Amino acid sequence: MSATLDILDRLIAYDTVSETSNLDLVAYIETFLKVRGFEVHRIEDPVGEKAGLYAQKGPKGDGILLSAHTDVVPVEGQNWTRDPFRLTRDGDRFYGRGTTDMKGYVASVLAMADRAVDVALREPIKIALSYDEEIGCVGLQRMLERLVPMLGQPKACFVGEPTEMQVAIGHKGKAALRAVCHGQSGHSALAPKFVNALHLANDFLSELRALQDFYASNGNRDLAYSVPYSTFHVGMMSGGRALNIIPDTAELTFEYRHLVSDLGKDILARIQEAAGKVSARYQSLCSGASVEVEQYNAYPGLDVAETDGIVPYAQKLSQSAATTKVAFGTEAGFFSALGIPTVVCGPGSMEGQGHKADEYIEQAQLNACDVMMDRILQDLSR
Repeated sequence: MSATLDILDRLIAYDTVSETSNLDLVAYIETFLKVRGFEVHRIEDPVGEKAGLYAQKGPKGDGILLSAHTDVVPVEGQNWTRDPFRLTRDGDRFYGRGTTDMKGYVASVLAMADRAVDVALREPIKIALSYDEEIGCVGLQRMLERLVPMLGQPKACFVGEPTEMQVAIGHKGKAALRAVCHGQSGHSALAPKFVNALHLANDFLSELRALQDFYASNGNRDLAYSVPYSTFHVGMMSGGRALNIIPDTAELTFEYRHLVSDLGKDILARIQEAAGKVSARYQSLCSGASVEVEQYNAYPGLDVAETDGIVPYAQKLSQSAATTKVAFGTEAGFFSALGIPTVVCGPGSMEGQGHKADEYIEQAQLNACDVMMDRILQDLSR
């Protein structure tokens, strides 16, 4: 536990908010693992301002993959009562940005790597650390081309997002989209003679609400989620430059989060159909009226069957009899799509602490994660 806290203290001190570079933290971890006999590969982003890492120790073979991200969410606008980038203790709680999401898990992994120095491994320890997860799993997607040939086929992957050490076997997939609505500009005194782009945007928003109603009533359902169906959400809507000018463009930014059983491509087709419907409604008034939809990011969901062998194996290592499904997205779907048996299991509570001011992790959660790491190390060395 002392080693885990010492490492966590170092990790929290690095400001790795997604909009900043994580290279100083990466350099620290890279050196830490190399000194302890790991083969380490740095995977830089396209412009060289950030990087992920893949590290491995032990003989060639399947082994176990431990996955995490290094970035954290911003602290601006939150009412912190302590320095978010300095680990502080209050009783059994350790405060700092990323303690729960998810540097506590990273610290536990690195502490286990330190304990592995004098252990004869029969299977390899594999570690994958990404960047820009908090903005839509962007970093791992950029890493995959180089990462996949190095991974091999681990017998299990643990993505250490906070689940209070329960074994999470599912989460929804997500897609982020942008709709640009085109109308006509003109003088507001003649408004009925022109097509207001905000009217298209409003009608398209109504179509999205109708899609939400459809999936709530007719889509697949999974009662393991607090919202048991696929969801739609419009986060931003904008248009217009002055009150007396009819807007010729308007924009909506929106998302859908879908059950794995509701295929993303089918949902996207329904969205495009809705955009075409709105466009046609206005084209008799203006041939250039349209709603153009672009999907600019997506990540897959995770859905592991209770009968899958990874589930009892993960429960044994985590000493948790419970399984759960989480509301938030993770990188687990990418590894599962590669055919790697994958679950989400890590210390801390996302609902209780994730993305909040005065984020903390409880000592008992770190202890439980350290014990799981010991069981993993034991399993790989038998």
